[in-house]
Amino acid sequence: MAGNLIVSKPLRIGVAGLGTVGGGVLRLLRENADVIARRAGRRVEVHAVSARDRNRKRPVPIDDLEWYDDPVAMAESADIDVVVELIGGSDGVAKALVEAALDRGIGVVTANKALIAIHGHALAERAEAHDAPLAFEAAVAGAIPIIKAMREGLSANRFSAVTAILNGTCNYILTQMRETGQSFASVLEEAQKLGYAEADPSFDVDGIDAAHKLAILASIAFGRVIDFPSVHIEGIRQVTAEDIVYAAELGYRIKLLAIARDGGEAGIEQRVHPCMVPADAPIAHVEGVFNAVVTETDGADRTMIEGRGAGEGPTASAVIADIVDIARGRFSPVFGVPCADLEPFRPARMQDHRGPYYMRCTVSDRPGVIADIAAVLSTYDISIESFLQRGRSNNDDAPVPVVIVTHETQEAAIVEAVRRIDALASVREATHLIRIETFAR
Repeated sequence: MAGNLIVSKPLRIGVAGLGTVGGGVLRLLRENADVIARRAGRRVEVHAVSARDRNRKRPVPIDDLEWYDDPVAMAESADIDVVVELIGGSDGVAKALVEAALDRGIGVVTANKALIAIHGHALAERAEAHDAPLAFEAAVAGAIPIIKAMREGLSANRFSAVTAILNGTCNYILTQMRETGQSFASVLEEAQKLGYAEADPSFDVDGIDAAHKLAILASIAFGRVIDFPSVHIEGIRQVTAEDIVYAAELGYRIKLLAIARDGGEAGIEQRVHPCMVPADAPIAHVEGVFNAVVTETDGADRTMIEGRGAGEGPTASAVIADIVDIARGRFSPVFGVPCADLEPFRPARMQDHRGPYYMRCTVSDRPGVIADIAAVLSTYDISIESFLQRGRSNNDDAPVPVVIVTHETQEAAIVEAVRRIDALASVREATHLIRIETFAR
């Protein structure tokens, strides 16, 4: 087919879910119809839609589209060539819709990271059985084409690690806390007013959203069966403005990172938690609602892609990129290799993780306190790299912060040491621990 020849038969799309992203997909497909047709090699037309409320006001008109109260029935219609699932949720109607489309042998495009993280392997097997494409670029990092980059652009490489900022809400909150000095609670309230955080922000701030995305990236990177339950998850609720100030003084910034690392015989790490990263590391300068993904491979070394991780435009852009690939007949195995070639996921034990740590202890301002803490650390073979203590209080019984940065040590050792330290009579509050990622080569 000549490069500028458009196939006469259009690709007929059914869109389920007409929220922010669904509306963005409809708008972009209409506004950029000519550009998309040239790149897809055929016209891409929305033929049908489905949502919970037919009468709700939409950002684009839908009166000329076929309406389905039941999205599964839409997927079963012979008039639909590709289903776009934008309902969300790991089960229920979203899962039933995707299964129905794959069973028909038609393409599925989804932005649903929870669905892929939890049921991805079973859906991939279903897609292979029916020779149907299942695409989910929009499920991870919004407009950043990281799935395509890892599955295709870096296909010649062995991955050793993927480190990413995958939740724009958390990154915005941590950025604002650093820039304004406000507390987590204050910045979260502002983020909710601005629409950057949901009324119930748990999915984002507790790390679950980033963990879903990390499980997907880890499967592609390491050729393993996806294993969301083995992801270690911590959120950012416990990060304080005080920690952010100390981080800056020590030469770090705090980010919620999603990290997958191949530990060889020890297994593969999958962890989401706040990290201190060197202030001169490129990922430390990814601010606000932006996402970034750093890959480490044997051939391409270290690469980083940054972009908007959510929102109408970025997510709709990624959805339509998958539609264009399906229109052109370009699609890869769901997780990079056929399901039969995916190896079982062997997770590393979190207690075996090794690295440096930031510790903030709140102690009574009296002689011998530091010696007691140092003695506990020594018992667990934990050495101190640096140490900060603010000036003495006028009240000997007033609490003061003591900040310690350790050399590399084992997670199990530092956790047990902190348990012992918190039992000391001079320690007034639970010790706050944050892992440090050095990005050393």
